[in-house]
Amino acid sequence: MKSNIQFILSMVIFGTIGLVVRNIDLSSSERALLSSFIGCLFLTIVFFILKKTIAWQLVKANAVILVFSSIALGGNWIFLYQSYDYTTIANATLGYYFAPVFVMLLSPYVLKEPLSCKKIVCVLVAITGLVCIVGEGLSASKTDDLLGLFYGLIAAAFYAILLLLNKFIQDIEKLELTIIQLGTTAVLLLPYVLLTSGFDIVKVSGSSIPFILILGIFNTGIGFWLFFSGMEKLKGQSIAMLSYVDPFVAILISAFILQEHMTMLQILGGILLLASTFVSEIKTKSLKFIKH
Repeated sequence: MKSNIQFILSMVIFGTIGLVVRNIDLSSSERALLSSFIGCLFLTIVFFILKKTIAWQLVKANAVILVFSSIALGGNWIFLYQSYDYTTIANATLGYYFAPVFVMLLSPYVLKEPLSCKKIVCVLVAITGLVCIVGEGLSASKTDDLLGLFYGLIAAAFYAILLLLNKFIQDIEKLELTIIQLGTTAVLLLPYVLLTSGFDIVKVSGSSIPFILILGIFNTGIGFWLFFSGMEKLKGQSIAMLSYVDPFVAILISAFILQEHMTMLQILGGILLLASTFVSEIKTKSLKFIKH
């Protein structure tokens, strides 16, 4: 029961990311840099309080994949945060949850896993759901919504790459792996931020500072801590089912707190998309989709 509560709490925390990001007056790359740096710092403190040690030999052996997976994590966050800026949190979340579909499509080529008939049907249903969401935006000529969905899909593609790359990382514990990836992501994002948007954190509004700390400590640090603590004793199917608390919370926040409107066609599309990815994970050993 304790593991279930920890995992559900982590999903609730992840589901609030869009609301927090909306209140930070910085570029998406700056938000990604701060969330990775603060989250890494928090988890490192937890790591040493638990008296764990980093196996540097394993880190060295997986160095190349760790760098590329950290690039994928950084790209994932940049485009997800950008998506929140252009469309509703519900649309951004639904676009982001297309990641399992990308994983299913790429698995036969990257992991040499066969694409079953069930997965093919799930992919087609998910695409139908996405068309419903995007098609409604086209019919209403909502350019920002379409751009936001596009950014969400790019974020999903980056996250799918991250999931696939992580399958090739050997023998590193999950909490240790997250700390290394967050730290590497922060190091890689720093020069990118300086060369593109600059680093305006010194000029950030006072109202943004609490939300920056919430994003780094609460959404990233505590969220991942609860996530890994909870998943250790949960079965794969439980993880797959409970992971859908995340988009459910995000959509509730979008509808009831931010009063963001969704049409019936978009709601139908969202149901098709989430249901198809949910069904694809039941009774399989597929990669589990959890937001980084």
